[in-house]
Amino acid sequence: MPFSNLTWIKLSAYSPELSPMEQVWQWLRQHCLSNRVFDCYEQIAEQESRAWNTFIEDTGRVKSLCSRDWINLTR
Repeated sequence: MPFSNLTWIKLSAYSPELSPMEQVWQWLRQHCLSNRVFDCYEQIAEQESRAWNTFIEDTGRVKSLCSRDWINLTR
């Protein structure tokens, strides 16, 4: 392990209070990815890319969904 002051903690399979990505996925599903039918893999990949770009274009949204009291977000 490259850092001597870190400890690995195994998270439960679904722990949105600990994993900000759970709330990011929820936002993506609710606002961009739900109730869609795709003809091919390329359409899926394109829609996921558009959804991600929509999500990250608002830094306030990113910070609000990904911020935790124990995470120091400096940007």
